[in-house]
Amino acid sequence: MFLCQVLFTTLCAQEKKYSPEIELKIKAVENNLGLWVRIDGDPNHTLKERMNFYHVNGVSIAIIKDYKIEWARGYGWADSVEQRRVTTGTLFQAGSISKSLNGVGVLKMVQDKRLNLYADVNDYLITWKFPYDSLSESKYSLSKGKKVTLANLLSHTAGLNVHGFPGYEKGSSIPSLIQVLEGKKPANTSAVRSAFEPGLKFQYSGGGTTISQLILQDITRKPYDVFMWENVLKPMGMKNSFYTQPPSEEKQKLLASGY
Repeated sequence: MFLCQVLFTTLCAQEKKYSPEIELKIKAVENNLGLWVRIDGDPNHTLKERMNFYHVNGVSIAIIKDYKIEWARGYGWADSVEQRRVTTGTLFQAGSISKSLNGVGVLKMVQDKRLNLYADVNDYLITWKFPYDSLSESKYSLSKGKKVTLANLLSHTAGLNVHGFPGYEKGSSIPSLIQVLEGKKPANTSAVRSAFEPGLKFQYSGGGTTISQLILQDITRKPYDVFMWENVLKPMGMKNSFYTQPPSEEKQKLLASGY
């Protein structure tokens, strides 16, 4: 345990120092992890102990107060073999958190009156069309004649399948959006299709988000990562974030490795 404590202290010692007041807040986070409700007898968890317990090599924390970052700090290894420490500049894969910013991109187009949230998605899709009811083997329609809208896609009420994506190994072939939507190799997920009628209920669908991504590309005639950089990330000041896959060479050394 002593070794782990020394390692933990060393790996966050290089970070920016804050005022004594903020440093006390940082220590409070590092030494008091837990739920809102504490049960008698439940041990007080520290960040170091939880990282060891879950075998987490690296963590980055940023605390926002009054719409500004109050403090940020990295802990552990971005890459344990290369002995690269996690810093506040280390890049982690955002995963499905990126869906919220995708929604900002769509709403920017709605604000500019280039998209209507309640129109049929096929009104905007050019390079591919959503094939309604292609999963149906019966005489009645899975979507029951209802059309999928952008509002459905953003709220996960479009009645679509494909919950999420397992990702692709570094160096492997990355499928095009249409290959993903059609479930064709090198895509490693099934085709994005109707499972039930739009608006019936909530069902999380990363496949539906992919349709909204293609809409942004088709309407703007720009690669998705370029559109998002110009219209969402850069204006928000998120200058180190990007949707480009694979990441550019200059970003490679900043990436956290997955374990």
